[in-house]
Amino acid sequence: MNQKTALLLTFIVLKFLLQYFLISPGYDLHRDEYLHLDQANHLAWGFMSVPPVTSWVAWIIRALGNGEWVVRFFPALFGALTLLVVWKTVERLGGSLFACILAGSCVLFSVLLRLNQLFQPNSVDVLCWTLLYFLLISYIRTRKRRWLYGFAVVLAIGFLNKYNIIFAIVGLLPAILLTPQRALLLNKHVYGALLLALLLISPNLIWQYQNNFPVFHHMKLLAETQLVNVNRADFLKEQLLYFMGALFVIVAGLYALLAYRSFAPYRLFFFAILITLAVFTYLRAKGYYAIGIYPVYIAFGAVYIAEKVNAAWLRAVFVLIPVVLFIPLFNAAFPNKTPEQIIANPEPYRKLGMLRWEDGKDHQLPQDFADMLGWRELAAKVDAAYASMPDRAVTLVLCDNYGQAGAINYYTKLGVRAVTFNADYVNWFDLSKKYKHLIRVKNWHERAAEMEETGPLFATGFAADSVTNRYAREWGTTVFVFRDARIDINGKIAEEIAEERW
Repeated sequence: MNQKTALLLTFIVLKFLLQYFLISPGYDLHRDEYLHLDQANHLAWGFMSVPPVTSWVAWIIRALGNGEWVVRFFPALFGALTLLVVWKTVERLGGSLFACILAGSCVLFSVLLRLNQLFQPNSVDVLCWTLLYFLLISYIRTRKRRWLYGFAVVLAIGFLNKYNIIFAIVGLLPAILLTPQRALLLNKHVYGALLLALLLISPNLIWQYQNNFPVFHHMKLLAETQLVNVNRADFLKEQLLYFMGALFVIVAGLYALLAYRSFAPYRLFFFAILITLAVFTYLRAKGYYAIGIYPVYIAFGAVYIAEKVNAAWLRAVFVLIPVVLFIPLFNAAFPNKTPEQIIANPEPYRKLGMLRWEDGKDHQLPQDFADMLGWRELAAKVDAAYASMPDRAVTLVLCDNYGQAGAINYYTKLGVRAVTFNADYVNWFDLSKKYKHLIRVKNWHERAAEMEETGPLFATGFAADSVTNRYAREWGTTVFVFRDARIDINGKIAEEIAEERW
């Protein structure tokens, strides 16, 4: 094993170690992860919330035991592969060992450490953006058509993971037209590659058509409820924070794309980042949608700096900058401290605005961390209620949101299959059973009216228990038990499904 390979393996091992070390064992999974894990039980070519790739990974996780350790392994793996692709991009650009080390340090000590903690489509999304850029660089350098077809395959995988990858093409296409690389558009293999990509994504497009294009409904809801509140200036500020320790490398890369003769064939990448960020800004995108842009520019910058900086001490400083700037983030950006420790020293979190939730108020914990607490407790209390039911086979467990339903289904010891009218669960009701009893999981702020509204529809009803973890966002979520329905539960559920579907 040569020195370069040994150093690369060191970075990858360190990546995996940090991903696990930066989560305190007292935290559960994040609410979003439970939805994605549940998709393994309902495999399809598409979902309302995401395309199918995440469900395929969830299926593998389930086959490997479905433990939290396995769940966290896969986003860490995708993050390690992203680091590997950046390393290989540096090599493809002719970079030295120092350039590889500098790029590795910048990628390792970045926002990816938080992103790669969560089982969501985002880790694969960033990997696919980085791979797309690597494959395009490889084609420009070698002119071998296999890189174009590789580009098509990665584009298809990225599309089947998260539609966000389309914005990489939105940025690249006009950038190609603005540079001599426009000759690419005369290459018949470009169109062969596009046809291959279209063929690979066609099952998802057919699924979208058959289901009345839920992606448009999802985007409309996203625009009306979330993106409308995104401040364009905040989007741009967030871009500076994601790779804070690598900013000088990214800026060097952008300069080199304009001024460094060796990078002249790759000048389209300078225009691509400007166009992509402009489109994201105009559309009020969430800041993290753009994370996949930056790793390749770290590669460009690292190669250029390695060519221009020869002093050993200065090289050492450059490698250490991402590490030093990561230290403040280590103390606040990760769930590596217990809730009690955070509450005892809230200032680092308050300074970063992390205690401000989407309701506009400051809370005890960052919202993301509070979304990783209370789920085991909720599932155990639903199990207890379920065990007390006279006939479990005709008992419906109905929740208020996908986090509750997904967590119950993940942690249950009794085979409970909870549902909700929220997200993909609206399609997962089993109405072949004639339900007689109901376990209703209600958010704390709506629990007061539950007995009034639902109680008269059953012979008996009572509040069985609630989430008592005061640090959890689900604190106060209540488990109601209703027995012996006086109405047709299935009919009422079917009506509500029809109202909630797009």
